Amino acid sequence: MTKSELIQRLAERNPHLYLRDVEKIVETIFDEITDALAEGDRVELRGFGAFSVKHREARVGRNPRTGEAVQVEAKRLPFFKTGKALRERLNDE
Repeated sequence: MTKSELIQRLAERNPHLYLRDVEKIVETIFDEITDALAEGDRVELRGFGAFSVKHREARVGRNPRTGEAVQVEAKRLPFFKTGKALRERLNDE
């Protein structure tokens, strides 16, 4: 599902809201999650999952084509861990 599909589906389920308002709500939620992660905070949505930031240290990597050693800089990566309710719903049989 793309962001525009999400906005469309939410608008269909909430006919009392204008499409532009639903779009603004979705944008605001994504912006707040992004801002929190950029500050190093953790974002937890109960029953859905938690977004956090993982730190990767600088290391020496290897170019797969040439086999030459290359320096890989330290970086921060977003990480998502599913919540228990989401895992149970996905694996419900």
